[in-house]
Amino acid sequence: MKHVFEQGTSENVLLLLHGTGGNEHDLLSLGRFIDPNASLLGVRGSVLENGMPRFFKRLKEGVFDEKDLIERTEELKNFIDEAAQMYGFSREKVIAAGYSNGANIAASLLFHYKDVLKGAILHHPMVPIRGVKLPDMAGQPVFIGAGKRDPLCTKEESEELYQYLTDAGASVSLV
Repeated sequence: MKHVFEQGTSENVLLLLHGTGGNEHDLLSLGRFIDPNASLLGVRGSVLENGMPRFFKRLKEGVFDEKDLIERTEELKNFIDEAAQMYGFSREKVIAAGYSNGANIAASLLFHYKDVLKGAILHHPMVPIRGVKLPDMAGQPVFIGAGKRDPLCTKEESEELYQYLTDAGASVSLV
């Protein structure tokens, strides 16, 4: 996967996942703001939609291609494992920070894999997939930043995601 890695001085690694049309550099400044000492791993989505990078396909706006989402989630998980080996960071110290499409694939990582992330910061996420049993996320910190008037990621959608994560044991803040 196309990516950029900037070594930090702490053990934390921020996995930075852009929104539709973004790239691996888009969230670097946000990452430096969140944790100036963390290593930064910015990743570019490998799917193109009308020439714009995304992390997974969608059938139409707001409707995910679930088969592709599952495959791309596994691909991202495997990439994080490889990057940990390549750059020598602890797999247990990875915190995702994603926006929109990037937040959705970060949420999908949480939905599909136990202990895949130390925590997550999700800006304008949606529920990535329904009808799956979530792994135990006991105490795992997750921040959801949403808009009350966001036409795509509605208040109800944010509250539903909050409920799924809370029911799985995560310590979720919804703002």
